[in-house]
Amino acid sequence: MLSIVIATRDSERGLLPTLAALVAGATAGLVREVIVADANSRDATVAIADEAGCRVSASALPHGARLKAAAGAARASWLLFLKSGVVLEATWVEETRRFIEEAGLGKNAHVRAAVFRAAPRGSATLEALALLRAARPDASQGLVIAKSLYDALGGHRDVPAPERDLFRRLGRKRLLRLRTGAIRIT
Repeated sequence: MLSIVIATRDSERGLLPTLAALVAGATAGLVREVIVADANSRDATVAIADEAGCRVSASALPHGARLKAAAGAARASWLLFLKSGVVLEATWVEETRRFIEEAGLGKNAHVRAAVFRAAPRGSATLEALALLRAARPDASQGLVIAKSLYDALGGHRDVPAPERDLFRRLGRKRLLRLRTGAIRIT
C-alpha cells in the first residue's frame, strides 16, 4: 500500500529514530517497503538502513534525481517521502491509512496528497515556528502522495530545492494537512 522513501546523507543519528517510528506502520500492514536514497554516506547510515531491512539505493546523483529514482523503484501505489531525523507521531498509521482509503474512494481518486502537521518540540519559539511552517509545507513535514500523481507531476526534478519545487507544482488545492505531527529531531 505504501512505499516510504527517505533521503539520507551521513544521517546515522537521525535515521534510527525515523525508522523506529515506522515500525507500527509495517506491523499494521500499511508499509510495504522502505527505500533509503543515500548520497554515498561516509558514516553508518547505509549499515543502519540495511540492518533495519530497508532497500538501499546509494549514488552520487543529485538529491532530486535520487528521490525520483527511488520513487521509480517503489512497488506500492502510494509514496511517503520523509527526511532522516523526522519522527512521525504514533497516530500516523491510522490517519495515513484513512487518507489513502478516502482518496481511493473519491471521485477524484489519486489527485490529492497530504503532509503531516509541523509538531513543535516544547518551547514557545518552536511552537511559533511550527505555526509559520504549517502555512507553508516543507519536506520536514513529509509528503504522502499517490504514485500516479507523483509521476503525472514529473516527480522530483534536478533543481536546487527539489522538495519545494514538487510542493509548488502540486499546489495547495491538492494538498491536505493531516493532524498527525512530524517532529524534526536532528
